[in-house]
Amino acid sequence: MFRGPDHNGISTETAWKKTWKESGPGKIWEAEVGIGFSSVSTADGRVFTLGNKGKKDTLFAFDAITGKQLWKHSYDSKLGAKFYEGGPGSTPTIDGDKVFILSRWGDLFCLNTKTGDIYWQRQLAEEEGLKLPDWGFNGSPLVAGNMLVLNAGGAGMAVNKNDGKTIWLSNEEEAGYSTPLPFMHDGNQYVALSSGNSFLAADLKTGKKSWEIQWPTRYGVNAADPIIAGNEVWIGSGYGKGQGLYTFEDSEAKVKWTNREMRSQQNSPVLIDDHLYGFDGDGGSRAPLKCIERSSGKVVWEADEFKYGSVAAAGGQLIIMTAQGELIIAPASPSGFQPSARSKVMDGKCWTVPVIANGLIYVRNSKGRLICLDVRS
Repeated sequence: MFRGPDHNGISTETAWKKTWKESGPGKIWEAEVGIGFSSVSTADGRVFTLGNKGKKDTLFAFDAITGKQLWKHSYDSKLGAKFYEGGPGSTPTIDGDKVFILSRWGDLFCLNTKTGDIYWQRQLAEEEGLKLPDWGFNGSPLVAGNMLVLNAGGAGMAVNKNDGKTIWLSNEEEAGYSTPLPFMHDGNQYVALSSGNSFLAADLKTGKKSWEIQWPTRYGVNAADPIIAGNEVWIGSGYGKGQGLYTFEDSEAKVKWTNREMRSQQNSPVLIDDHLYGFDGDGGSRAPLKCIERSSGKVVWEADEFKYGSVAAAGGQLIIMTAQGELIIAPASPSGFQPSARSKVMDGKCWTVPVIANGLIYVRNSKGRLICLDVRS
């Protein structure tokens, strides 16, 4: 699913190339999937992503190695180009033989991963009377046991993953844009997510709200996923808002520090050994890559040569995709930014986070060009 099985943007893979020739990593295949910012999910030799073309969203299923299109499923959907290109922003979620997708307008599907046949579908906005966020629903579905948890409603909702029936719904108010993040605290299961004005936690089984951090952000764009370590939660947003670290108990969160050194507009940083690595800014004239000490919020280093991008990690290495389409590999180290490999692999706007799986890196741009790159060792 989005940000991987551990929900943190970090892969456990180590057997892949951290350097390559001047010509760049080898391209195995590419495809056109339509406008959007959906990342890819991959399992059992299949790759899934979403895009919009001709007033329709399409879920694509590709062979992970060859790029052969195995099947696709399309449904009516407006592009929704409001101050940006538009298209779907959520990423498919895979669970066994099921793949789940949520459109920005509230279309929720459960399909068979092998055939594309529909198990069930719903239109959440219409059926539940949910208020649509200004940029639609963009959080990806979370599978938790028999539940599918969604950032829909003011504090999330959950449906049965087998039939789509609602288990709990917080309210009908406007959702935020983050993907639900599961975590344990004092032996209980919770989920953390954003609304337009806050970050909050809810009991996973009942949806009952636990702690909440008021976090009003310009246009209500709280999109970057929170990061939880122990009983501390990091949150961050763009438009000059900044970041903060809070300690939490069952029903209260207390501020530890806040500053404006990591204004994460859409993409979360990755946390490695008490250091956050991510982009500070919203794609304007300046959005440096930074290393932040999580415990204090202090800037350890910054690489002021980018306008924006996204970061994943694997094997102690940062996998960076700049907004201009440059793929960069660098050690995740507080000692400084020292790339071991970098190549321009894509044109156009590249806001979507790169994904590494089985020695292959998948990258895409907003227009829908999807590329599979070979870094197998």
